Amino acid sequence: MTVGVFNPPRPGRAAATIGIALLTMLTMLFVALAADLPALTGRVVDNAGIIDAATKAALTQKLADFETKGSDQIVVATIPSLDGEEIEPYANRLFRFWKLGQAGENNGVLLLVAKNDHKMRIEVGYGLEGTLTDLHTKLIIENDMVPAFRAGDFSGGISKAVDDMVMVLEGNPEELEARGKRNPADRSTPIDPVVAVFLILWAAMFFGGLAMAFLPPIFGTKLSPGVYKWLGMTFRYGQGPSGSSSGSSSWTTSSSSGSGWSSGSSGSSWSSGSSSGGGFSGGGGSSGGGGSSGSW
Repeated sequence: MTVGVFNPPRPGRAAATIGIALLTMLTMLFVALAADLPALTGRVVDNAGIIDAATKAALTQKLADFETKGSDQIVVATIPSLDGEEIEPYANRLFRFWKLGQAGENNGVLLLVAKNDHKMRIEVGYGLEGTLTDLHTKLIIENDMVPAFRAGDFSGGISKAVDDMVMVLEGNPEELEARGKRNPADRSTPIDPVVAVFLILWAAMFFGGLAMAFLPPIFGTKLSPGVYKWLGMTFRYGQGPSGSSSGSSSWTTSSSSGSGWSSGSSGSSWSSGSSSGGGFSGGGGSSGGGGSSGSW
């Protein structure tokens, strides 16, 4: 039994509804994932406990002075484990959750170390990818961090990596580039996971609309001239039984379950919460996945 008709007829409405539902579910997933991320309590967040107190204090002061001089923001983070996740998506999520760098400038950098996984990554914000390039970050990881970490000197490796990042961002990359000539490193450009998600949603809505417009006459059951039933829905094309000649299609649901879904507007919101506990926060920046990863 037909329980409702969608007017004005729009072939892409079902696909759009599906897209909205998927987007809502993905948003809920991102919020759930964010709940597992550490809080941003300072410029050095050593949750793995691998940086000695003196080095942590020196790094915190150095990064504060660097940010004061030019507004670029570097944060060091260590965690015990990635819990099975790859370090690239984890670093990107953490960067976005902490909102490193300034809004509009996207001039943040995250140095992340996962102790038990023996992995590290330097995640670079959009605005600094042309200065602190993938080549630079790879050289820093390979020349500064990996040898020191293998020797058990986490504090020394992280401190040297920060020194080299500051050197490059202050406009003095010559020494690092000279190392590159002696030991060339491959550049890599990871795909932004958020961009990939929205491309998938766009494709679902676009091709879903095409499917609703063209597939019912091919695979559906013809009920009357211009009226077809397919996948539990009734589609009308061109001039239907009511004499309409709009040239588009509409469909009605034949379900009588009484259930429904609505995106609604619950008034809830999600924020980084990155300023909790330490009086320090990111400035609203973002990252597209630039940087490099390594292991020891």
